Amino acid sequence: MFVRRQLHAAALGMALLALQHAATPRATAQSAAPIKLQNDPFALGVASGMPRPDSVVLWTRLAGDFLDNCAQCHRENAIVRYAIYTDDTLKTIWRKGQVLAQRAAAFSVHLHVQGLQAGRHYWYQFFVGDAASPVGRTRTAPALHAPVSALRLALASCQNFEQGYFSAHREIAQQDLDAVLFVGDYIYEGLSSRAHLVASERRHAMPQNGRACTTLADYRARHAQYKGDLDLQAAHAAHPWIMTWDDHEVSNDYANDLDQAFTNPQVFLARRAAAYQAYFEHMPLLIPPQGSTMRIHDRFAWGQLADIWTLDCRQYRSHHACPDAIKGGGRVVIGCDALADDSRTMLGHAQEAWLTQGLRSSQRRWRLLAQSTLVATNGANTPFGRTSFTDGWDGYPMARQRLLRSIAGEPSAGQPALDNVVLLGGDIHQNVAANLRLVPNDEMSPVVASEFVSTSVSTRGLSSSVAQAMLSNNSDLLHLRSDQRGYALIDCNAQTLRCTFRSTPHPALAHAVLATQAAYTVAAGRAGIQKA
Repeated sequence: MFVRRQLHAAALGMALLALQHAATPRATAQSAAPIKLQNDPFALGVASGMPRPDSVVLWTRLAGDFLDNCAQCHRENAIVRYAIYTDDTLKTIWRKGQVLAQRAAAFSVHLHVQGLQAGRHYWYQFFVGDAASPVGRTRTAPALHAPVSALRLALASCQNFEQGYFSAHREIAQQDLDAVLFVGDYIYEGLSSRAHLVASERRHAMPQNGRACTTLADYRARHAQYKGDLDLQAAHAAHPWIMTWDDHEVSNDYANDLDQAFTNPQVFLARRAAAYQAYFEHMPLLIPPQGSTMRIHDRFAWGQLADIWTLDCRQYRSHHACPDAIKGGGRVVIGCDALADDSRTMLGHAQEAWLTQGLRSSQRRWRLLAQSTLVATNGANTPFGRTSFTDGWDGYPMARQRLLRSIAGEPSAGQPALDNVVLLGGDIHQNVAANLRLVPNDEMSPVVASEFVSTSVSTRGLSSSVAQAMLSNNSDLLHLRSDQRGYALIDCNAQTLRCTFRSTPHPALAHAVLATQAAYTVAAGRAGIQKA
């Protein structure tokens, strides 16, 4: 533990240096006479992700005006040098080399570093011309069969640039974590109404002048705007990230090839292709999109302690049930017969089969399912029937039933129940702790899994009256608050998984200090949550 604290303290020092852009290129990492640059090409920071026992992905993107200020650079690409260190003093270089940043990929770098030692930290830095990037710290996952004692994640989602500051990321950067688990809405493709702005300077900094993103240039500019936030940069530089997406990375409430405006699918898929391309260019990911298709669902192992799945709830889902004839997307419905259609899917049938097989084959202590929204039901009972919001899992109840049945098992068919399954989500801008049953809200139906949902980093939440209605109509929801912004800390060991909601009142201000709103635990071998 002492060593881990020392590494943490060292990393914080490096993060502060990184934010000041004070680091200079080391002579051992230079391979040619430096090119004089007018502007900082690393203004968007650095990041790492996809931690495996022997590899990580390192990322940076040269600033958009890089070539305009570099007369000696080739017009279609640039050579970026890198150095990877085994110590926080940057004295011991593990590997150095160079990689090509191409204009076609917005001069982004996705360096797949292999041959690393399992379960340890590394430090890294990029160089171009006479400029050095911030120093990043990453870590590899433990060896697959390692008897890991603990795992600590920060669970986060929904960071609307205009509606609040990224103070949650400032605290995340300072935490002693194994990884950040981000589950969607990294950017917002539209612009907020002025009633929801937290500060005028956040709106003034937006590059689209009141326009929603539709083109590749739009999405690139929006991602670059978010990446310029120093608190977000610090969180990326301090820890590796494991990621999935939701809707706002493309378009609000989109479902597969359909958006809210019922745009011709071919036209919308061209927009989706642009959004996916820009997303890839700005994230520490390995496999680029193929047109309008990009695989984001994945599985990560943390020794023998945990398996982590990242799920895609957007790209393959069925269209919304009982849509409005004028405006598509999600809406609240009552008496929608289409909800009972067993063919409808949230994940797509291929991803469902992949997940079911993975859950069945997992031999690790905890099975963590990271997906973009709330799985537990949150509708309300009315004199006319129960409400369902069609964009969430309530709009895909048969798919939810299949997921929970795969966890509950069928002993008569030789399929035992799976224990220690915890679902982790975001999207709804609320802190939620919930039990998951085959028959929702029925105390006679056994709890088969547990669920924690983190509130938004900055996006506004629902009114307190709506939140209270959700609580009073759903006994499986043991905690629900929508009035604060922040993230959740997930700590697990062989005996317990603990979720600590860290938050600050809305709106999240520039110098906000987060506090613990509530904490809950799940005991290994016993589904269901308890107040910590």
